[in-house]
Amino acid sequence: MIAAQAALETRMLLRNGEQLLLTVIIPSLLLVLFSTVDIVDTGEGRAVDFLAPGVLALAVMSTAFTGQAIATGFERRYGVLKRLGASPLPRWALMAAKTLSVLATEVLQIALLTLIAFGLGWSPQGGPVAVAVLLVAGTAAFSGLGLLMAGTLRAEATLAAANLVFLLLLVGGGGVIVPLDRFPEAAQAVLSLLPISALSDGLREVLRDGASMPWGDLGILTGWAVLGLAAAARFFRWE
Repeated sequence: MIAAQAALETRMLLRNGEQLLLTVIIPSLLLVLFSTVDIVDTGEGRAVDFLAPGVLALAVMSTAFTGQAIATGFERRYGVLKRLGASPLPRWALMAAKTLSVLATEVLQIALLTLIAFGLGWSPQGGPVAVAVLLVAGTAAFSGLGLLMAGTLRAEATLAAANLVFLLLLVGGGGVIVPLDRFPEAAQAVLSLLPISALSDGLREVLRDGASMPWGDLGILTGWAVLGLAAAARFFRWE
């Protein structure tokens, strides 16, 4: 039942043009644009080596947080979650299916963005295990926060808040396009604790600098995952 629901959730996501714009087209365009046009100073080295890890982190956030929050919020508003909760599929299994759908979508995103980055001359370093651990931790962190938002706010408020957070972190606050060291020191200390910053910096340390495992960034992501998932489990309202 979980596999069938996960497959259904994935098909619905891939058929949604607005979600595809958010999860695939925008990250791809950002990677190509900022890697080929000298708009933002990304420091020493090729721009794609800085941008590719950040765009991968953005892709994870767009699916696990923004897309999932909006979709789940409107499912809750229209009573879909209530009806599914009364079906033979247990509620925990429904959330597991949504998580599997998010992971399946992320695999497609990461594969596409990696191919584009390779075409732009990207030369990643580091090992795949560290990358996988960071991506899973980031997915858990963003999923918890997305479900918390979708389960506590009205659908319209979730739509506005999720898109606003995505936009703010994209244009500068998450280290995706603009390096955090371009901000004042006080702002850096706060921004570095955000999950998008931890995921971007962690992936960058592995894929650009060849680090084995950025434990500090992994710790931040784990903390957000525990807090977000625990809060979502405690406060999520199905109606």
